[in-house]
Amino acid sequence: RQREREGGRGTGGMEEECGMVPPDLTLEEQRELQNIRCRKIELLLEIQRLRDELNEAMFEVEGLDLLEGSKTLQRSKHIGIGRKKFNMDPKKGIQFLVENDLLKNISEDIAQFLYKGEGLNKTAIGDYLGERDDLNIKVLHAFVDLHEFTDLNLVQALRQFLWSFRLPGEAQKIDRMMEAFAQRYCHCNTGVFQSTDTCYVLSFAIIMLNTSLHNPNVREKPTVERFISMNRGINDGGDLPEDLLRNLYDSIKNEPFKIPEDDGNDLTHTFFNPDREGWLLKLGGGRVKTWKRRWFILTDNCLYYFEFTTDKEPRGIIPLENLSIREVEDPRKPNCFELYIPNNRDQLIKACKTEADGRVVEGNHTVYRISAPTPEETAEWIKCIRAAVSIDPFYEMLAARKKRISIKKLEQS
Repeated sequence: RQREREGGRGTGGMEEECGMVPPDLTLEEQRELQNIRCRKIELLLEIQRLRDELNEAMFEVEGLDLLEGSKTLQRSKHIGIGRKKFNMDPKKGIQFLVENDLLKNISEDIAQFLYKGEGLNKTAIGDYLGERDDLNIKVLHAFVDLHEFTDLNLVQALRQFLWSFRLPGEAQKIDRMMEAFAQRYCHCNTGVFQSTDTCYVLSFAIIMLNTSLHNPNVREKPTVERFISMNRGINDGGDLPEDLLRNLYDSIKNEPFKIPEDDGNDLTHTFFNPDREGWLLKLGGGRVKTWKRRWFILTDNCLYYFEFTTDKEPRGIIPLENLSIREVEDPRKPNCFELYIPNNRDQLIKACKTEADGRVVEGNHTVYRISAPTPEETAEWIKCIRAAVSIDPFYEMLAARKKRISIKKLEQS
């Protein structure tokens, strides 16, 4: 037994141990002992083999983890590139994500991607949803279906919907998006309105009410009585409950819609995207008349101008109420036009501007003389400003929808 304890532990030792048997054991005990020792050696060899296999497997797993980590990193990088591309050009961004197997080219997947909105510019989301291609329209409806409006009043539903993207500026795009919203709201809240037309018209009335109540350039704020009067007969020819309209009015009056802001895209803090925007030269109103390059935005019957396109607040605001526009010749600059008050040559135009120290002061212009880069742009600016002063396309769109409701009522009677 002492020799057993002193036996080697290498392969040679094992072989020696396997062959050495104490003499005082019976023949059967010697054979049993020898079998046990040989089995022990086999087990030790098996354990060593399993250890080697385990080490090899661990090494392979570590290699796979490194590879998987590299793939995940690469995927995240491509998704980041895709988001940036989307923010610059929505269609190209979606195409990039599809081509790199990061997004399936089906409406439900694209809608889910836009609905999550991680790292996406909400103006770009609105532009993509507003397009009239078949795929875009399917994505729009899938996107709207992701919103749950059950048991929400119309203002609450609009708050949720209009926070998920930024409405584009084109009337046709807005029409498609608000039609999809109205269909979804009526599906989630059956019996609240007689038809989707009613929901559509009232939704627009609420959006316009929001602008009228909270835009500082709108002087005459609509009363609740006026809001109720404006919406008479829109429920398939009948009137909506007055309590419902009062509650919607109070909700908007107490808390305006929160507008999604995207750096460099939400310049005017107004609801709709601008009717027109671009670089123009403006003649100063001080003693020394100098031309300054400004970024102009036309929206909500006002002309805003900024020093840079990324500025959050305008340097000046020119309300277009009671103003006229004309093309003029200037000896120093080509392609000029003027904003002026008809029949009031010396009267100052009611406008405001921000001084360098941050003070907001009244403007000191009797006319605003502006120069465009080309004759074509001059003509376009004049056309857009005249349209902004006289006609609002969204009111025209609403008028058409109200007319449709009236015709439907006549056909039913």
